[in-house]
Amino acid sequence: MNKAELVSAIAKRADVPSSTVDSVLNGLQEELVEAITRGEKVAVPGLLTVERSQRSARTGRNPQTGESIEIAAAHTAKVTAGSNLKKAAAAVPVQ
Repeated sequence: MNKAELVSAIAKRADVPSSTVDSVLNGLQEELVEAITRGEKVAVPGLLTVERSQRSARTGRNPQTGESIEIAAAHTAKVTAGSNLKKAAAAVPVQ
């Protein structure tokens, strides 16, 4: 599902115009980015948690040449599924 499909589905479910849903999703994106920039954790109970995480510097290996390379420390975004998402995923049979 892409953003346009998500906007359309939410607009139908909530019975609001698609433009309103699109504005809300854009606002959510901006707030998440700003919160992560500030180092804050954002939690939507049952759905997801987004937080900034730190990776330590480490030594890696170039797969083409086998040469060792130094990988710098970095910040990354960590998204953790909430209980409702975990239950939904667990309910789908494995094929």
